[in-house]
Amino acid sequence: MNLTAAIIGPAHGLRGEVLLDIRTDDAERVVPSASFETDSSDFPVLTVVGLRQHKGRTLAIFDEIASREDAEAARGIALLTEEHDEDNAWYPHQLVGLAARSPEGESLGEVTGLQPGAAQDLLLVRYEGRTVMVPFVHQLVPVVDVEAGVVIIDAPGGLFDDDFVSTRD
Repeated sequence: MNLTAAIIGPAHGLRGEVLLDIRTDDAERVVPSASFETDSSDFPVLTVVGLRQHKGRTLAIFDEIASREDAEAARGIALLTEEHDEDNAWYPHQLVGLAARSPEGESLGEVTGLQPGAAQDLLLVRYEGRTVMVPFVHQLVPVVDVEAGVVIIDAPGGLFDDDFVSTRD
């Protein structure tokens, strides 16, 4: 499956340089001499010639984009890359549809998505007609087995159970 490594932004200058919105967390993906398939028939392949930082943003030069007009025509094009496996890392599309279970094997519903968060991402689980947001941290989600189609959620009381009563109350 192809994933978006970056999206071409507006033109910068007169010689075809563009702002680049990097969408991958793998810095080795977008480097000079890297070639990308795109989602555009006008520029089906783009090869990075140069990269630089300017005011906190990434600027790129591509071999196939030689003028400001070309750069303006390329705005919005996605640079595509193949997904790659990493230990203890999953793409959101790999998590959707996984069965959520407690450590005891009780069904907790189905994973419907992943919501990025400031402190940690949230695993979205459809449970009894509602969406439960589970902090996607190892202490609460100790097992993610994509091949088996299951995630184990060691949820604290009250996360899935509305009737939970704390002894502190």
